[in-house]
Amino acid sequence: MVLLIPIGFAIFLIYMWIWGPSPTKSCRWRMDRSRDRDGQSFYICPLCGAERFTADGKPPRICALKEP
Repeated sequence: MVLLIPIGFAIFLIYMWIWGPSPTKSCRWRMDRSRDRDGQSFYICPLCGAERFTADGKPPRICALKEP
C-alpha cells in the first residue's frame, strides 16, 4: 500500500513529461504551400502573426514570440 503513492507520483510525472505543456501550446501553425521555397515549408500562426520556414516540413516547435 505504501508503494502506491510513489508509483502513482512517478506515473503522474511521466504523464506530465509526455503530454504536458509544450512551448507552442498557444501557437496554431498553418501551412501555406503557395509561399514554400527552396525545399522549405512556410508556416504562419494566426494567433500571433508569426511567419516561419522549416526545412523538415513540420510546424515549428517553439513559439515565435518566445524566440529571440
